[in-house]
Amino acid sequence: MTTHAAELDSTHPIVLVIGTTGQVGRLIVDEFDHDTGNVRVRYAARKPEQVEELRAAGRDAVLLDLDDPSTFAHALHGVDRVYLLTGYTVAMLAQSKTLVDAAVKAGVSHIVHQGVFANWDVTDPHFVWHQMIERYIEGSGLKWTHLHPNVFMDGLASEIAAGDDAFSVYWDDRRVGWIAARDIAAVAATVLKQGPARHGGKEYWLSTEVASGPEAATIFSDVLGREIRCNVRGPEDFKASIADRNITVESWYADAGVEFNRQVIDGRMGYIGTVRDDVEFVTGRPSISLRQWATENLTD
Repeated sequence: MTTHAAELDSTHPIVLVIGTTGQVGRLIVDEFDHDTGNVRVRYAARKPEQVEELRAAGRDAVLLDLDDPSTFAHALHGVDRVYLLTGYTVAMLAQSKTLVDAAVKAGVSHIVHQGVFANWDVTDPHFVWHQMIERYIEGSGLKWTHLHPNVFMDGLASEIAAGDDAFSVYWDDRRVGWIAARDIAAVAATVLKQGPARHGGKEYWLSTEVASGPEAATIFSDVLGREIRCNVRGPEDFKASIADRNITVESWYADAGVEFNRQVIDGRMGYIGTVRDDVEFVTGRPSISLRQWATENLTD
């Protein structure tokens, strides 16, 4: 089927996936490689070499740089549904606002947005940024679905694989809710396939298991048959850890990370330590536990 024919075929709506090179985005690509359902998938990347890599693998890919609105029109042409995912930076506000406006112009009908696990009155800055984007999407007139993932299990893999069999948490000994990136991708792909008739106006909460850092370390130790340690640290250690690892992060995000950890500890964001698991409601399969995730991602 040619691009033009597909655009005229309402039975095969075009889905645009933004963020295909990221942690969740790569897994969404895998989900659609396995089953595209009744949609045609177009992948967006911000670098020409990334676009070429996707095309070389036989995928429909377009250039879309969220910092360059001149790339939006071509990428959105003929698109019916958009998966919107931005980085943790204050620039996400302008990026998302301009992308949503372009989606309205292009005739997009449904935006699926990956946000955060937050109460409506949260005061942590980078959570607030996501909520402002969600309110803007809702006010745009487009149909919408919001995904609210809690703490990513996958964020621990690189630390444990670094060689010292340890990882760090910066919310002291508090218990938080965990979600596997593969579950987020599965939910996203399912919503994009089934569309707004089923999922429009819905908010899906993705927090499948609650555990403190030391409790997670105990699970990982049992799975791997060797001791995995959790370094229990506090909010002020978070900013220092970024500097120690030579990670380039804007000060707004670093400060927001400190505030997040502070609010988890003092209870203002105590809801982070709760289970709200919509994975099976959407996908029809059980969510991934910490033990299952460790077995699949930490063992050779």
